[in-house]
Amino acid sequence: MLAPVAIFFVGNPSRGDDALGPLLCGQLAKFLENAGLAEHFELLEDFQLQIEHALDLSGRRLVLFVDAGERTPAPFVFQQIQPSTAIAHTTHALSPEAVLQVYRQTEGEAPPPAFVLCIRGEEFELGEELSAGATQHMAAALAFLTELCRQPDPAAWLANCQP
Repeated sequence: MLAPVAIFFVGNPSRGDDALGPLLCGQLAKFLENAGLAEHFELLEDFQLQIEHALDLSGRRLVLFVDAGERTPAPFVFQQIQPSTAIAHTTHALSPEAVLQVYRQTEGEAPPPAFVLCIRGEEFELGEELSAGATQHMAAALAFLTELCRQPDPAAWLANCQP
């Protein structure tokens, strides 16, 4: 049975604060298991988003993309996103909005409601450890994310979006 909520964790564990996504994935997996919520969520971890990730949206009720951002306001930003053909200027192959657009084009229908949780990072160099600031931001993001997971509903998530 397909989990109704897909959460993508994007980042490279070898690049300092870019590891925020993968690290948060592990922490959330433990929380979901302990809270008895794991069956409602599929956690997907990758270095970057690709066209193929659009296939992971099929049959979902809700989607979340978690990533680190260099100029993100601290500790994080949580927003709803829409499909877009705009070119993103990021280090990743595709933006979450582009993945939604690929889904729309390939499936011929609107993608499920989708959101982004972008956590502020400060150091992204190869071989760097997680910075102290990113560690604090990750703790705040985990607390926020666990509350979202207690209410896996698009309306509840929309009510938590930041302007």
